[in-house]
Amino acid sequence: MPKRITPLSDTKIRAIKPAEKPQKIFDGGGLFLLVSPTGGKLWRLKYRFGGTEKLLALGAYPQISLVEARRKRDQANALILNGVDPCDTKKAQKAAGTEETETFEVIAREWHTKFSRSWAASHGDKILRRFELYVFPWLGNRPVKSITAPDLLSVLRRIEAKGILETAHRTQQNCGQVFRYAIATGRAERDPSNDLRGALPPASGKHMSTITDPKEIAGLLRAIDDYRGGIVTRCAMQLAPLVFVRPGELRHAEWVEIDFDTAEWRIPAEKMKAGTLHIVPLSKQALDVLQEIYPLTGHGRYVFPSPRTDSRPMSSNAILAALRRMGFAKDEMSGHGFRSMASTLLNEQGWNRDAIERQLAHAERNSVRAAYNYAEFMPERKKMMQHWADYLDGIKAGTKSMS
Repeated sequence: MPKRITPLSDTKIRAIKPAEKPQKIFDGGGLFLLVSPTGGKLWRLKYRFGGTEKLLALGAYPQISLVEARRKRDQANALILNGVDPCDTKKAQKAAGTEETETFEVIAREWHTKFSRSWAASHGDKILRRFELYVFPWLGNRPVKSITAPDLLSVLRRIEAKGILETAHRTQQNCGQVFRYAIATGRAERDPSNDLRGALPPASGKHMSTITDPKEIAGLLRAIDDYRGGIVTRCAMQLAPLVFVRPGELRHAEWVEIDFDTAEWRIPAEKMKAGTLHIVPLSKQALDVLQEIYPLTGHGRYVFPSPRTDSRPMSSNAILAALRRMGFAKDEMSGHGFRSMASTLLNEQGWNRDAIERQLAHAERNSVRAAYNYAEFMPERKKMMQHWADYLDGIKAGTKSMS
């Protein structure tokens, strides 16, 4: 017959004397006091989750009273009944810097901890970084059940104003997942993100896989530098993040378009999606890449010719195939992703949105204005392109902050 547990009282706790070995004195429901040989009294909760026995630290007595320890035990048991591991919640509370269990940030971090175990690390990092940059500063310390659709929309509008609409949509999707998780675990009653369908304009064009976490970008850049395939493909991949033109514009680059004296690449109107001349300021790093490959391909028409004939540019699949050989999956990075990478981070870094859009050569709706805007914001664009190249060098070498 199991030994009957007599509930603790403050009088009993104060009367406990230390022994040579640690003592476990149970109160009930898995709660016990761990008394160390030196006299320390620590609250612990023993529980089972997913078939595994676990231990949760609840604090020290008397800082955490008997009443408070029991409250924490009951709170933890309620989480377990709703399918939540109290250790995940505690980890989330520590990261959020709060004792609360029902704020948006705590529940979002708890949800992330639970589900990120089955995700690729880069995917999980992107989602958490999105929350930390765009959501937690405004909604993190709010009780999750108090957040309304207008509250969430104001957060999404801030992201939209940065010109990163795809990020706004993904943030809305992730917030919806957190609200639904809160509902499933008994801490919210509805998902306000459902009320925002159609509130954001659709993201233009098909989403192209990209990497925007600086640590992941650093790894990609180092992998490109170490690429052991053809030098033409390697140089094309090294130039791609520095100029962030469309993949077709990159592979059709011609030497006649490159001006080393002015440090410019002038892409003719007929090659551009918008149908107007496009100028790409070339950073020192971009010029270095071009100078490296010039002795090999400078006698011909194309900067990056096909390995079979100089009369044709490299294959449209060359960069994509190289990324796959380096281990970057289809949903991680694409040839087009260098544009999204630059757009996202330059907007986050506070560069003029119009200068970024012009450098991306996004189509101008006004066709008359489009004919004259190829050099718009040029001084700022030159400064931005050199800054961007220096930033990429810095994170690749580990000398720039990745936060």
